[in-house]
Amino acid sequence: MPAQAQLTVDVDNAGADELTIAVPGLPTPQSADTPAGTTAELGNKISDVIVSNLRSSGLFKPIGRNQVRGISFAEVTAPQFPYWDGTNASALIQGFVRSNGDGKLTVGCYLYDVALQTELTRTGFVVAPADWRRAAHKCADSIYSRLTGESPFFDSRIAYIAETGPKDNRRKRLAIMDSDGANHRFITNGQATALTPRFSPDYSKIVYLSFLDGNPRIYVYEIGSGQQKLITQSTNPTFAPRWSPDGKWILYSMAIAGNTDIYKVSAQGGTPKRLTFSPGIDIGGSFSPDGSRIVFESDRSGSQQLYVMGANGGNERRISFGGGRFATPEWSPRGDLIAFTKIAGNFRVGVMTPSGGGQRLLTNSWQDEAPTWAPNGRIIQFFRTSRGSGKTGIWQVDLTGRNERQLPTPVNGSDPAWGPLLP
Repeated sequence: MPAQAQLTVDVDNAGADELTIAVPGLPTPQSADTPAGTTAELGNKISDVIVSNLRSSGLFKPIGRNQVRGISFAEVTAPQFPYWDGTNASALIQGFVRSNGDGKLTVGCYLYDVALQTELTRTGFVVAPADWRRAAHKCADSIYSRLTGESPFFDSRIAYIAETGPKDNRRKRLAIMDSDGANHRFITNGQATALTPRFSPDYSKIVYLSFLDGNPRIYVYEIGSGQQKLITQSTNPTFAPRWSPDGKWILYSMAIAGNTDIYKVSAQGGTPKRLTFSPGIDIGGSFSPDGSRIVFESDRSGSQQLYVMGANGGNERRISFGGGRFATPEWSPRGDLIAFTKIAGNFRVGVMTPSGGGQRLLTNSWQDEAPTWAPNGRIIQFFRTSRGSGKTGIWQVDLTGRNERQLPTPVNGSDPAWGPLLP
């Protein structure tokens, strides 16, 4: 197919010119019972999740199964293009759900260009019935990647701090959920305040800060076993643990005798290594994707600003300028940008290059802070505090600043951490 004829979506035009894409329910060759429902029911549910995923990206205008006719299993690989052309859809997603003899499901996913009447891509996934949502996310990821040329991000998870109670006496628990807010569960019981969670690079663990008995402790929670490992504990104020890209080290900040510095410690625990030595407050710390550099915040110049240094300390260089204070930096997984919170009256989330150039603010609310990146480096999640009520919620915005949305959570939420793609 000639390059000029290929169906594509411009990610830099999010919210301005959405691609209309039809997503009928996924048929099944023969409806079969599974622990998650019949294959016919799962076909409809998977279609609904694909629609929700694509709509949330701000790039697509999905026409879901309630707005179009159902399709037969035979039509999956032989679309009735005249009908779909009549819906004004430029693209069509069709697929199927089939029960296998071993108790698992096969989910097929096909993308078609309606105008050219051609197949653009096809993928298939074998999953346990309980993992049908992952199949839906993977299908949406394959469509997103094919049409945008960008890396996927739907099949991922988010950790955050679930907040309940009055704003002057909050109960803060560690919680995790899928990228769209589904499969939510609480990890800690709230007896000790939990803060600043982060997934390990291989998704097997979460590092977070806990105030058990009033003293700060850094724990690593193993998702599979539910066990916790104590990494550090101190009577000194401790902040913001973060993983190194290889999962071998944890960065954190600690205040001793009025001076706060950045340290790193083995992910297995042990003696920490101090990385900063300047008078003042050095907080944060986020590795570049290649592990060679660290971005952090410091008030050594008289106000909170962003600095970059080597992975073992040294070669420190200020990168934020232009008025206001800068905090909570996090390096993009693509390495091209650093997200931050800018404090100049309101709290706003923005991005800049690792050298400090191209500074742009993406949000404009009263208090937006603590950005965390989607696995593909195109979307930033953060938490927003409402003026007056103090209620917090998890929000996200893409790099255009136009596609902003709130993520559903059962309670108030703060300190989000978007993990990498699931393995």
